[in-house]
Amino acid sequence: MIGSIPMLRGLAGFNRDWLRRDIPAGLSIAAVGLPSAIAYPAIAGLPPETGIYASIVAPIAYAIFGPSRLLVVGPDAATMTVLAAAMGTIVAAYPAGTPVDRVGIAAALALGVGLCCIAAKLLRLGVLASFLSRPILVGFFAGVSLSILVGQIGRFTGVKIESDGLVPPLVEIAGKSGLIHWPSLLLGLLMFALLWLVRAFQLKIPGPVLVVVLSVVLSAVFDFQGRGIAVVGDIPSGLPNFSLPPLHQMPLDKIILGSAAIFLVSFGAGIVAARSFGSRTGEEVDANQELIGLGAANIAPGLFGSFPISVSDSRTAINLSTGGVSQAAGLVSAATLIAALVFLHSALRILPIPALAAILAMAAISLIDVHELSKIWRISRMEFIFALIAMWGAISFGVLNGVIVAVAATLVYLLRQTMFPRDGLLGRIEGRHGFFDLARYPEARPIDGAAVFAVQGSILFYNADYIRNRLTSVARNLAPETRCLVLDASAITHIDSTGATALEAVADILARRNITFSIADLSEESRGILSRAGVITTIGPENIFNGREEALRALIGNYDRAGTASAGRTV
Repeated sequence: MIGSIPMLRGLAGFNRDWLRRDIPAGLSIAAVGLPSAIAYPAIAGLPPETGIYASIVAPIAYAIFGPSRLLVVGPDAATMTVLAAAMGTIVAAYPAGTPVDRVGIAAALALGVGLCCIAAKLLRLGVLASFLSRPILVGFFAGVSLSILVGQIGRFTGVKIESDGLVPPLVEIAGKSGLIHWPSLLLGLLMFALLWLVRAFQLKIPGPVLVVVLSVVLSAVFDFQGRGIAVVGDIPSGLPNFSLPPLHQMPLDKIILGSAAIFLVSFGAGIVAARSFGSRTGEEVDANQELIGLGAANIAPGLFGSFPISVSDSRTAINLSTGGVSQAAGLVSAATLIAALVFLHSALRILPIPALAAILAMAAISLIDVHELSKIWRISRMEFIFALIAMWGAISFGVLNGVIVAVAATLVYLLRQTMFPRDGLLGRIEGRHGFFDLARYPEARPIDGAAVFAVQGSILFYNADYIRNRLTSVARNLAPETRCLVLDASAITHIDSTGATALEAVADILARRNITFSIADLSEESRGILSRAGVITTIGPENIFNGREEALRALIGNYDRAGTASAGRTV
């Protein structure tokens, strides 16, 4: 450990016996990861070797700097889709006819994402992982999955699709039906059906591995390339080279914005995945420390001609299911992919593109979490609506703008939750301690000569009018014999200047009715705000109390702890 930076924590306490479990786990991770490593770059229009490079250097970097023993990083379908959208915006900024280095742009974005992670760590912004709520992420990924599915139309059919969005490509392929290469479509559909069967029958061999092996064998036997079926083509057999992307030739403002968008989605989704796996293994996930590991795991691909990565659900699941115990499994996976790059590049070059389209289509479908959407529907209709808004944003405005819609939906959701805080008049139940909401407990009775009103939330500029109106409405409906209204501030975490003005207005209304306004259990921070705003002077310092009981004893002399005034009880 160097300062607060984790070093080799995922390999701490390593001993040789671990290799008996980490080597098989690493081989399994490589077997599952190779097909996606080749397929996913196509989403962003990148050559297949960039996915293999990312799958090699990112796990090595994470093994050195990552805090988790079991998480595996690598290419991720959702991150690739956001990357594709960011790259599209950047490429569009180049003058027409200017050569565009797409790999260089992807590497620059990877460096940007890594630097965002490091900056967020320094500012202790691990809380950003929770910024996109689970319903928002589920909806957003459902929209992303539909974008990925539509993006495979050209690879399935062999037809070049010019349009973007959800519906236009469908209309375009309908108009170009005469150009469909039917052998390509048939192969793609057969490979997709094979993937579906493997999942349905839960076979032990991973579906993508089976598809890659089978399609390569068929391609060699039947000469798919000679029959017009597109194949991957040449893949460099050497190791990735260290190089810096040509940042001076790129629109840096769009690189920065694109990096921030990719960071927000990949980190948010990555931490959700990490916590999900952590709950199974008992490994605690520290979002701030994960920022270091994910930062290093993104900077490494940026320095070796690749693209941004995130926590990989599929690879981590394989690591857990095969008994991996440390980051040695990730290192074994990287070594295996290096061997594949060196020795299997001839076989990989004849891998048919429709087979990769089938793998991407199945990966996209896996992003649609129908079970989670139905669960959200059962729990909260409002959260389900926000999930649909996030999905609609990714579909209608494109993935990059969909990130903005998802963030905006999150902000609206948060505001909606805090604009109308829960409140109510409190009373007592004879023979029981404490105060009870009169609306929720029919047996509760108000206190003679007093009203106790609780607000469960902050009083800020955007809800101050609502709180003022609620208190004013209560004040106007108080019984004539009421001598005081006690605001229970125990659940009020913050009051700003607008909130202070609202409370002062309530105090003036009550004063005109000769009713004392008092506040109980006020936090020190809120007390300072009200003091500097002059509200405490208006109310009177003697009417600020440490608790409700103290306030009632001071304001109505005949109050007793049984919950009533000795003179009787108001029904």
